Amino acid sequence: MSEASVADLLATVEQTPWLAVDIAGRRFFPAQAPRFAVPERPWPPPVQRGLELLGVRELYEHQVRAIDLIRSGNHVVVATPTASGKSLIYNLPVLEACHADRRTRALYLFPLKALAQDQRRALDSLAAGLFPTPTSAIYDGDTSASQRLRIRRDPPNVLFTNPDMLHLGILPSHEKWSEFFANLKFVVVDEVHTYRGVMGSHMAWVFRRLVRLCRLHGANPTFVCSSATIANPEELASNLTGLPMSAVLEGTAASPPKHMILLNGVDGAARKAIGLLQEGMKLGLRTIVYCKSRRMTELIAMWTGEREGEERERICAYRAGFLPEERREIEARLSSGELLAVVSTSALELGIDIGGLDLCILVGYPGSIMASLQRSGRVGRGGREAATFLIGHEDALDQYFMHHPEEFFALKAERAVINPDNAVIAARHMQCAAAEASLHRSDPLVRENAGLVADLVRGGELLQSLDGEEFFSKARQPHRGVALRGTGSTVVIMDMDSGERIGLVDGFRAVLETHPGAVYLHRGVTYVIADLDLETRMAKARRAKVSYYTRVRHEKSTEIIEVSATRPVFGAMVSLGRLKVTDQVTGYDRISTRGGRNLGTVPLDMPPLVFETQGVWIAIPESVRRQVEGEMAHFMGGIHALEHAAIGMMPLLVMTDRNDLGGISIPFHPQVGSAAVFIYDGLPGGCGLAEQAHAEYETLLERTARVIRDCACENGCPACVHSPKCGSGNRPIAKGAALMVLEGIMNAAPPVEAASQEFVPPRIEMTEPPAASVQDTILNPLPPDFRYAVLDLETRRSAQEVGGWHRADLMGVSCVVVYDSGADDFRDYGQEDVPRLVGELVEFDLVVGFNILRFDYAVLGGLSRFDFSSLPTLDILGSIHETLGYRLSLDHLARETLGAAKSASGMQALAWWKEGRIADIISYCRQDVAVTRDLFLFGARHGHLLFRNKAEKIVRVPVDWGVKLGG
Repeated sequence: MSEASVADLLATVEQTPWLAVDIAGRRFFPAQAPRFAVPERPWPPPVQRGLELLGVRELYEHQVRAIDLIRSGNHVVVATPTASGKSLIYNLPVLEACHADRRTRALYLFPLKALAQDQRRALDSLAAGLFPTPTSAIYDGDTSASQRLRIRRDPPNVLFTNPDMLHLGILPSHEKWSEFFANLKFVVVDEVHTYRGVMGSHMAWVFRRLVRLCRLHGANPTFVCSSATIANPEELASNLTGLPMSAVLEGTAASPPKHMILLNGVDGAARKAIGLLQEGMKLGLRTIVYCKSRRMTELIAMWTGEREGEERERICAYRAGFLPEERREIEARLSSGELLAVVSTSALELGIDIGGLDLCILVGYPGSIMASLQRSGRVGRGGREAATFLIGHEDALDQYFMHHPEEFFALKAERAVINPDNAVIAARHMQCAAAEASLHRSDPLVRENAGLVADLVRGGELLQSLDGEEFFSKARQPHRGVALRGTGSTVVIMDMDSGERIGLVDGFRAVLETHPGAVYLHRGVTYVIADLDLETRMAKARRAKVSYYTRVRHEKSTEIIEVSATRPVFGAMVSLGRLKVTDQVTGYDRISTRGGRNLGTVPLDMPPLVFETQGVWIAIPESVRRQVEGEMAHFMGGIHALEHAAIGMMPLLVMTDRNDLGGISIPFHPQVGSAAVFIYDGLPGGCGLAEQAHAEYETLLERTARVIRDCACENGCPACVHSPKCGSGNRPIAKGAALMVLEGIMNAAPPVEAASQEFVPPRIEMTEPPAASVQDTILNPLPPDFRYAVLDLETRRSAQEVGGWHRADLMGVSCVVVYDSGADDFRDYGQEDVPRLVGELVEFDLVVGFNILRFDYAVLGGLSRFDFSSLPTLDILGSIHETLGYRLSLDHLARETLGAAKSASGMQALAWWKEGRIADIISYCRQDVAVTRDLFLFGARHGHLLFRNKAEKIVRVPVDWGVKLGG
């Protein structure tokens, strides 16, 4: 594709108002000229011929530096940009060694099967000039039993595999691989940056087990690690392998000119992505779209395909969960040019060869600068000009970058963190190591983990020899109980009708993600989980057409088990330590896919998740709490909002996703002695994220305060303090109070050391709220694009006349009044206008009323076959009753909250109907609607209404209308 095509797209974006207005920032990165060098020793002629057959005349400077280190026997990690020729760095020394000694063996480890197939083809092409040609084979889950047997009996020079097969298939059977291990000279670990967090913590033990078995077989292989650009490749590779590493970090390959554009999609990131994708396809640009979820991947591909008509066959979704043959077909079609566009999750982030691409669209910040660079690096190959668009979602981190683009462009790649000391993970792999070959007291694994071994012995998981020198595994093969991507076994998701396996989920997260009623999307097909059996590790799903997705509701508590570090941060103490977290699922919300409305909560009775992990917590000083409450702000809502925003900012400090983290905000924690906000690693044992947060907590607080302060919303929104995974549905949330808490901490003097602090129980001050006027309550508490209606009606007949309140459908309508927030006016309807009323009500985001569900809708139901209960409705009376357990009248709430009162009564309105005084009825009904509206706005802004209790005290009744506040 010509350079003009990319330029045309950029011009189109700038000339399209709904796109141009949301350009938040842009950078142009000019082309980089390559730098070449010559290795210290020339290649053997057959290897040199292989290079020439591939058309490689010269090697880049960084390739040569790494190759010279490898040839000298050094363990090496190479962290250079995408498409910088990293595969040649390990292939050339391996082929050279195979040429010198036919017994040479190499193990190539790739995180994806497609990568292994790709790299095998590249190796075979390079090896074509050698005679005899080195052999290669792939040994993974797709390899048949007969092929596996042949490979074990006659191992190839180069064996391609993946972490799971190494862990489950090769290491436990190392005796069958004795020839391979005895001659193993190289271990190549590609995409090493993917081994971080929980999986990285597992892989650190897999590599330690591998190194141990190599030494038992008399081998000492050289490790070559390949990584994307991260801040600590040398540290990560060394922590993973337990070996010293030499790092090559500067890329010297040619780089084409590239554009990076930040586009704010707060009003609809998917819509903007579809628009960009369609424009790119019109220009013939080969495009890749990256989404943050499988559901969004499927939806964008489906929506764009529907709109493109004849081009629909040239766009496809790609994600984990597809069958291997489905993924291979998509990769081949993309590489050949048959596909013009692919919509993918992170599954295509890595170096699978999919040909040259022109345009990259990131739908949402990928979670790290590393991933942003890696995905952007997929375009512009072959020297062509390329463009990457980052479309910001409405969540906090995306919006932080949209408002501070200069920080995005200035950020360096993050650190990849692992925690080999995770006690849960370490214990499981120690048992695996003992099962592979008994452990001796002199074994480095035993010496370095003596306490763990002693615990396993006490627990009966390791059996000690009579002389105490040797340790054996109780289980013959404990490996299958160790899931590398989690801390427990996996749960299989099964289609109940076809019997087909449609997905896997980590057993630890199963109750959160595959509970009964959960919606699961696979290849554009919606399933609903019908049953979850944790004992058999099976979730049963059935196809169903639903217009909602599900979000789990849960309640959490935490106990501090051990404090490992405490230090002052601004005016508060921040601690790091071990926590016991109890997470109890209570139900799930059904959220409309169009509009995001909560369609209702379904209760669940599930076993609690109880686990230990690492966490960091800040003790909120009492002075800050008193200051916030003295301003009549919602303190609990404030620390809850602070928790959400801080978790949202965590990926700026460490390479993680907010889903890897958990949080709890507590107004009084007895062990802390004050209010506290906890952030913890979201899986048992922890993976080092909390430790990094503790080290950089000042930065975390500063950025958290900035994202809250800069957000244009009034009361909080997904761009600042709302969390998509909040177990309480983002209730209570108080943006203003969060900022007050942060400013109180950051402006206070440093506290005295924790050891010298004396615990003072918090003093709870009971104060009455100041009187509030209606004018104080309606200063734009709702976002401008949120359109709601307030409805009230008067009837023609009384309950007595129709035989009781249960026959409200027979009462008829004298008038209906609706307030339209969009037009800021009142509309009047008669009984004959009910069909028109129905047509207009469905356009609102919310319908508000007082006793509307039990009365108004029942009356209207007698005049229309429309299901009024299907409308998104807030019943203020019902909300109050749910909280208090008893009902309050509209007149009572209006008098105490607003200083207003009803102008008449329902009985008076019935009398006016008989007298034909319609104008008086409408006037009275309008006044009721206005009062109901003002109560709604007051509650939306303040989180409470006021009423007078039996002791004649004016008190607050907390309310949460469940609407999405903010801008």
